[in-house]
Amino acid sequence: MVTGGSSGIGRQIAIDAAAMGASVSIIARSKDRLTDVIATLEGEGHQYFTVDVTNENELVEFVKNATSFDGVVFNAGIVEYAPVKFLSTEKIKKIFDTNFNSGVILSQLLIKNKLINKKGSLVFISSISSKIGVAGTALYAASKAALSAYTRVIASELAPQGTRANSISPGIIVTPMTGEATSLTTDEIDEKEKAYPLGYGKPEDVSALAIYLLSDASKWMTGSDLVIDGGLTLS
Repeated sequence: MVTGGSSGIGRQIAIDAAAMGASVSIIARSKDRLTDVIATLEGEGHQYFTVDVTNENELVEFVKNATSFDGVVFNAGIVEYAPVKFLSTEKIKKIFDTNFNSGVILSQLLIKNKLINKKGSLVFISSISSKIGVAGTALYAASKAALSAYTRVIASELAPQGTRANSISPGIIVTPMTGEATSLTTDEIDEKEKAYPLGYGKPEDVSALAIYLLSDASKWMTGSDLVIDGGLTLS
């Protein structure tokens, strides 16, 4: 299952997982986008669910009707940047409800209802922002740092059951939302890319790492936070 599976990184993970032979379930708010993704997936047995992950009641209803999963990617998230002086309780709630609370609540519901199969794998999409102090990213960075910390704790709790949990911290990934989220022009985005020795990433770069974490190839890895940033943090 992939949350936020209707666009960007989540969409690519769904496509690549299906190409590797998985039966994929994707959840997001937009039915039109979900059906578009389902139509592109190879293989059979794929499903989509229209769910607002920030609404606990909708998550509870989803879990009531869900089957068990071998792997889950908690990818749903939003990016909004603002200087600290412009932060508010409303902004804090909006960012954390999507980027942190939704993954915590959904994972708790799945575990409580025994919907993660034996030797299952949980993958949480964090961000390199949780490790560097870029102006304007306080809430986004804090929400992702909390997600990475949560991943380590849940990995410890689930290890006796053979279930793994890891997080991925990508640098900037080029998606249709990149410019909109950062409020940068194309020229400004191109200029900032110079800080990345290998350039900006693409959704398939993160997807490949997610597929590895979902697969048995990473069966001895849990509690890790894997940075994939094109060399941004080399210096």
